[in-house]
Amino acid sequence: MFYDIQQWSHSRVAWQVLFLSAISLLAAALYFQHVQGLQPCIMCIYQRTAVIAILIAAFVPLLSNSFFMRLIGFALWGTASVQGLLVSTEHKDILFGENSFLVPCAIEPNFPSFMPLHQWFPDLFGAPGDCYENTWQFFSLGMAEWMQVIFAIYSAVFAFMFILQFISFSNNKTIRQKKV
Repeated sequence: MFYDIQQWSHSRVAWQVLFLSAISLLAAALYFQHVQGLQPCIMCIYQRTAVIAILIAAFVPLLSNSFFMRLIGFALWGTASVQGLLVSTEHKDILFGENSFLVPCAIEPNFPSFMPLHQWFPDLFGAPGDCYENTWQFFSLGMAEWMQVIFAIYSAVFAFMFILQFISFSNNKTIRQKKV
C-alpha cells in the first residue's frame, strides 16, 4: 500500500489533486469575500497567502515532473502548510484566548517592501476586516478553526508524502511481482 502511495506521489495526478484543493480554497475565500461580504482580516490574508503558496507548490511539479521540481514543490508545500497552521492557530488564539482583547491585530499586511501584494492586488490581499469577527460558522466551527483543521491536514499529508519519498520499497516490489 505504501509503495502504491509513493508511486502515486510521483505522478502528475497527485500534484493536480493538491493544486485543485488549493484553488478550491482560494475560490471559496474569494466567494466569501466578494459574494457573501465577509471581509478578510490581516490573519485571513496571511492564511490566503499560504494557500496561494501551496497552489504554487503544486504547480511547480506540474510544469516538469522531475525529482528536482518535486523537491521544490515539497519544500514550498511544507513551508506554506506549516506557516498557515501557525497563523491560523494564532488567529484562533486571538479570537478565543484569555485576554484576547489585549492582542493587537494589524490593519495593513506586513509584506516585504519589494513585494507589497496588498497594494498591487488589493482585492486579493487587502485586509479591510476585523480579526475579532467570527460570525461565519459551519458545524459550530468558525473560519479560523476550519483553516486550522485544513492546514493541519495539509501539514500531515505533506509529512507523510515527504517521508515516503525516502523509503525504499524494493522488497515489496519483488514480492508484488512474484504474486502476479
